[in-house]
Amino acid sequence: MSQVEPGNPSRTRIQSPRLSRAARTGQPTEDEKLLRAPVPEPVPFTQTDPWRVMRITGEFVEGFEALAELGPAVTIFGGARLPETDPVCTAARDVARLLGEAGFAIITGGGPGIMEAGNRGARDAGVQSVGLNIELPFEQSINPYVDVPLEFHYFFIRKMMFVKYAQAFIIFPGGYGTLDELFESLVLIQTGKVRNFPVILYGSDFWGGLLEWIKARLLAEGKISADDTQLMITSDSPEEIRDMVVRSAEDQSWRAPHEEGARSAMKHAVGNHRAAGGR
Repeated sequence: MSQVEPGNPSRTRIQSPRLSRAARTGQPTEDEKLLRAPVPEPVPFTQTDPWRVMRITGEFVEGFEALAELGPAVTIFGGARLPETDPVCTAARDVARLLGEAGFAIITGGGPGIMEAGNRGARDAGVQSVGLNIELPFEQSINPYVDVPLEFHYFFIRKMMFVKYAQAFIIFPGGYGTLDELFESLVLIQTGKVRNFPVILYGSDFWGGLLEWIKARLLAEGKISADDTQLMITSDSPEEIRDMVVRSAEDQSWRAPHEEGARSAMKHAVGNHRAAGGR
């Protein structure tokens, strides 16, 4: 682009199309801003989003490095409020021990209750006992049966580690946190993010009401498919749970029909919704 130079119509001045934004606006260049001496800011850098991005990256790196050579593992979820003497804690310890004897490391949230029972069962079997703890507004220390402790500031990083390094989820009775992990795992399977991933619920009495509601409302009203209800397996036997996890590891096609059925039903439902002009 060019323009006539004022006072001299015979000469033109070239206006570079690559002139930087800083030159056009009279603002400092990025280099100048970078090389300025630091000055106090109202908010410390360590409380800004760029710093959080670096911390997030660091937590991912730390988790990957610590668990990269873990080998086959199973994640055990369940309530933190259950006392050690609760029969469900005893069952969780048995399940973890049996899975450990079958060659699986055990991953838990590293806290008390079911988590401690799972780590204790791993210790009984002599396998890696992993605890993925989370920063909370109140104190939650790692239980004494964890061999590989990791602490996270961010739930979403911790959740990814639970899934990435496990070949199955065993869900014991618990509260909101347990339900969160349960339904998140089902969504990951339903959407094809993870495959050949059994989700086993311990305690038919505890989970029965929820499963009945899922069928009576979600399935009956067309919000999920019949295959979606088969993504969860209920068991009251630690030995049966061990056998199912071993079968899944040995037979990659065992869970495929239900998982593929759930994914196909979702794809079909989304396609029909779009065809009907929905969003």
